[in-house]
This record gives sequence, structure tokens and C-alpha cells, in this order.
Amino acid sequence: MRKYQTPQYLNKKLAEEAFETNDMKTICEALVAVALHEQDWKWAQDKCLGFLESESSDIRGLAATCLGHIARIHRELDKEKVLSALQTHLSDEYISGQVSDALDDIEMFLK
Repeated sequence: MRKYQTPQYLNKKLAEEAFETNDMKTICEALVAVALHEQDWKWAQDKCLGFLESESSDIRGLAATCLGHIARIHRELDKEKVLSALQTHLSDEYISGQVSDALDDIEMFLK
């Protein structure tokens, strides 16, 4: 498992530029920054949902984790949409643990 440092906050424009690099480390750092610091939780949620479909299991797993962070920090998500997306990835052997953790976070923080 990779260890990620908490990156500096990126605004949406810089985050989008990072997401378009196709560099796993850059994308992961931007995802964490967005999940932890972006005030527009819907935008952050949708970015995470998009990366939940990445070919990279590291990015998919981190996207799931970040959805849990958004639930914890903002206490808001499009719950039905996010739960549906996460549940389709429970069978993904590479990220099923991260998906389960995200589902637990959502259950805990979005009652």
C-alpha cells in the first residue's frame, strides 16, 4: 500500500490540471486535497466517483477512501448515487477493503 502525504490545497482549476496529467501520484495527491479541502462537496464527490472507474487500483482505492473523507468532513453526499457506485466495487479484489471502509464512514457520518 502506498503512503500519501496530505497535499497543499488545490483550487478547482489546479486540481483539474492535476487530474489530466495521467500521473498516478499527481492525481492521488489532488484527490486527497480535493476531498479534504474543497468546499464544493458535490464537485469533489463527482471527481471521486469518476476516478472510482480508473484503470489504476491505487487511484480507484483512493477515490473510495476520499468519498469517506467527504462524508466525514461535510456530512453530505449524494448518498444513493455514492452507495450504488461503491457497492458495484465491493467485488473488486484490489480495493474491496477501501470500499468497505468508505461505506462504513458513510454509514457513520450520514445518518
